Parts: sequence; C-alpha cells; structure tokens
Amino acid sequence: MNQNSPDFPLSGTEALLSVFRNHASGITIITSRTTQGEPIGFTASSITSLGSNPPLVSMNIAQGSSSYEHMSPGTKVAIHTMDENTVDLAIRFAGPKEQRFSGDEQVGPFELPILECPSVLIGTVRERFEVEKNAVLVISAELASEEKVANRPLVYFQRGYHVIGDRIADNS
Repeated sequence: MNQNSPDFPLSGTEALLSVFRNHASGITIITSRTTQGEPIGFTASSITSLGSNPPLVSMNIAQGSSSYEHMSPGTKVAIHTMDENTVDLAIRFAGPKEQRFSGDEQVGPFELPILECPSVLIGTVRERFEVEKNAVLVISAELASEEKVANRPLVYFQRGYHVIGDRIADNS
C-alpha cells in the first residue's frame, strides 16, 4: 500500500457538501395529501431503493420542511421519476409551496396528486427515523405506472439539473 495518502483539509459540513456535489443523484417528485386533503409535494434527490424483498424505498427529509409533518407512518405517497422533459416540474416543486400545484395534475389511487412523468410508484410510509434535524423515511412500494422508459433521466449534480448521456458499460 502506498504510504503517501491524499490531503484531507475539509471536515464536517464543508466535507460533506464538497464531496456530495460530485455525486449525481436521481431526481423525483413526492406528492401526497395532508390529513385535511390538501395536496403537498416536493422535489427530492435523496430517494433510493432499499430492497426488493420486501419492496422498500428510503428517502431523507429535513424536519424543517413544510411537508415533513405530513410524512408520518401510514401516509400514502406518489414517487414520480423525472427525465429531460420534466425539469420544469422539478424546478417548480423545489420552489415556493404555494406555486407547486397548478391544476395540471391528475387524481390517482388513494386520491394522490399524480403528475405527468415517466413513471410513478405509489407507496405507504412504513417507518420514520428522526436523526437530529433530519429524518429517514422507509416507504413500502405498492403500485406503479410506467408511461415510458426515460432515455435521459434527470439528475442533480454540482448544484444543477442534468440529464444522463451515453451508456458506457453494462452491469454484468
């Protein structure tokens, strides 16, 4: 092993932010309803498959977000995948909450707001783990609709939205 290790000048929050700017994350929009039936939704880059047996998804959410209080166990959610044609939706749902729903959404299973996106996964928040000012949600995957296969999926990288380009290798 080489004894000349790289320099590690960054620490804490600065270290985390610096490294994760170099990590592309898939973009989704999460929609749901409040207990009063009002639509809620937000753009998320922290969602991933937790496993397929049982089918679970995990995502992170800040406890200070306007949607957090509504993401309790038992809550139904719709997870929308994004592509190059849905970047305007991603930007809109990352903006002011009063401007996120414009009437172009449909009503899906469990009265969930459904957006026009490549695919939508319906699930139920199974567990919520609070950690400091954040939380991890575990969501049971239940139903899905796939309108199309996203050839150029939307990702967040270096503080901006990008699409994935050329396929350079297959996972064998």
